[in-house]
Amino acid sequence: MSDIKINNITDRSGSSGPVFAGISTVSTSAFMIMPSGPTEYRGGRGRGFFHGGRNNPNHYSDINLITIASTGNASDFGDMSIKRNGGGGNVSSSTRALVAGGYDLDTTAVVTSIDYFVMSSSGGGNDFGDLTEASNAFGGLSNDTRGIYGGAYPSYSGTLSSVIIATTGSASNFGSLIAGSVASTGGINSPTRGIFSGIELSSGAIARTEFVTILSTGNSQEFGDLSVGRNANAGCSSPTRGLSMGGLTPSLSDVIDYCTIATLGDFTDFGNLTAARRSGASCSSSTRGVHGGGTTPTNLNTIDYVTIASTGNATDFGDMTYAARGVGGNSDVHGGLG
Repeated sequence: MSDIKINNITDRSGSSGPVFAGISTVSTSAFMIMPSGPTEYRGGRGRGFFHGGRNNPNHYSDINLITIASTGNASDFGDMSIKRNGGGGNVSSSTRALVAGGYDLDTTAVVTSIDYFVMSSSGGGNDFGDLTEASNAFGGLSNDTRGIYGGAYPSYSGTLSSVIIATTGSASNFGSLIAGSVASTGGINSPTRGIFSGIELSSGAIARTEFVTILSTGNSQEFGDLSVGRNANAGCSSPTRGLSMGGLTPSLSDVIDYCTIATLGDFTDFGNLTAARRSGASCSSSTRGVHGGGTTPTNLNTIDYVTIASTGNATDFGDMTYAARGVGGNSDVHGGLG
């Protein structure tokens, strides 16, 4: 390391003098250079993932990789341990992504298994543990420590379960959705609060959204309403703003709504996806939300993106390596990571 010559430095009052009395040089090894800029550019992070889904007769184990801050087509990252359709996504820390449940084509059954993969290096899914019950097409959310899964299909139990992302093992009971709510999609998260933005009753989708405090177990509470009730939607977020994208109303929807995560209240119109679709997935950084896959009912490989802090219609990002619905999504820089 070299030395830095210290002369006089003018302070805020306008006076000048030596920085430290009796010290004229300081080694640069005494200083730590801190990275600057948004979180997604630090330490090589900024990755988004889309995985699984189906395009009959095919079901997929594929994991696709994108760089959220740029645009372009996805690339192959690896494969999950099974071909999952409707596996719960959106649960990840800054290093590890979890993919849970879904319909397994090989066993023709809805499963309890949870896979994990390390997002910094290409590779396949590894066994993590099991959900508390077999679930398909359900919502997930997380901060850097804990992941929460909401509701279950086809049991329609309304159960909330949780995992500690850094530690392999089966999920445990977290609480329940509001009485009458049986399933959820569209997970949104900050470091402390998670929102399920696609609530379903046994009679169908409703506009109500529900939130939990991620750090403490307990039942969900009402947050506010979407502009129109829908399920099979995708959710993503910065640390402060959440987006609910597309879904089924029961008509196909291209609507994007947004909320301020810290403030209870109804969602507000943000803009529209490039096409009305359901059963796609999303991932995000602190600045950008990305939506991939879904069905119009033609299954898509399309990827859209928006700038979360503004409002407006989505723009083309690129394409996945395959077209499918029932896709899951994860990232290493989502809103729950701060």
